[in-house]
Amino acid sequence: MALEWPDADPPPMANTFQTELRGRSLSWPSTRTLAWATLVVLVIVSVAAWVQGGDRSSVQRVTIATAVDAQLPASAPRVAVDHARPSAIAPQAGAQVPLGTSIRENFATTPDLYAYVQSLEPAVRERDPDAMWMMSRAYEYCSSFAMAPAAFDRDTRVIGDMAMRGSAAMVAARERVSQRCARFVPQDELTPRMIVLQRVEAAEAGSVAAEASLLATGEPLKDTPEYKRDLVERVQESADPEAYSALSPAMGVAASGKLELADQVAGTQFSELAWQLAACRLGMDCAPDSALMTSYCANGGICSRVPGQDFERFVFDAAVPRQGADVINDMVDSLMGGKRERK
Repeated sequence: MALEWPDADPPPMANTFQTELRGRSLSWPSTRTLAWATLVVLVIVSVAAWVQGGDRSSVQRVTIATAVDAQLPASAPRVAVDHARPSAIAPQAGAQVPLGTSIRENFATTPDLYAYVQSLEPAVRERDPDAMWMMSRAYEYCSSFAMAPAAFDRDTRVIGDMAMRGSAAMVAARERVSQRCARFVPQDELTPRMIVLQRVEAAEAGSVAAEASLLATGEPLKDTPEYKRDLVERVQESADPEAYSALSPAMGVAASGKLELADQVAGTQFSELAWQLAACRLGMDCAPDSALMTSYCANGGICSRVPGQDFERFVFDAAVPRQGADVINDMVDSLMGGKRERK
């Protein structure tokens, strides 16, 4: 069983990974065979749920990690991380916090997301909607690690020890998360619920991306057809790649049969992919080591088997049959108003 998309019937994509790795009270046998078999079963279940339901939360909460609580061999120990937080890291009083695009670029490139969050705090206190949204993005990226750092690293070692096809890519993605999130600890309580509450605040402050994310997680600011339609239209008018990406799960199979979205790009697995691809073409970081690709691989086991593939190449290579490429490209062109050249 590979840790990549299957060649047929691909799952819809999702952007928000609110994984909470819990349920470690089970006592698993110590044999590598049983641990390997259980891991395979969990990956199969997670992909099947993604394909059949289009509900990314069902995949995010399938804890790949539960299979790897077996006793580990002494090999490949991971270097311990110092979680100390020197005061020198904290931003100086009155320091300028970058706004707009630079905040997003910093999220994509910083090696230390704890320091990144600290740098956003002055703007968040001023209720800057983009800073509030990007802080929630950093928390979301680090959530699965921060809830149980030692267990996360232990699981990573076991996945590597399995030596399955795709294990190396998944280990690399998880180690990237561990490195960027190293100074977060369980006491930070980066739970899915905390992230939702933070996004409510960001949405109320004016972040369209946060509003879109809340709709995608089933907790919109207003649960009416009129509000949902208006929000979709505002996302398109904004041309904000973060908002497009955040909305994408709500526009997949989750939107099927909803009359308020009947004339929108919505209701199928392809439509969800189209919204995410539009986000990439509008400027969202979708590079091979981006938060998007890293989260799919680290949290869901959805990893490219081709090193260096960005999201768009991955989608058309692994998730979309040849007959579907034109369909998705037409959807993306529609979402972008035909203003941008197709890649």
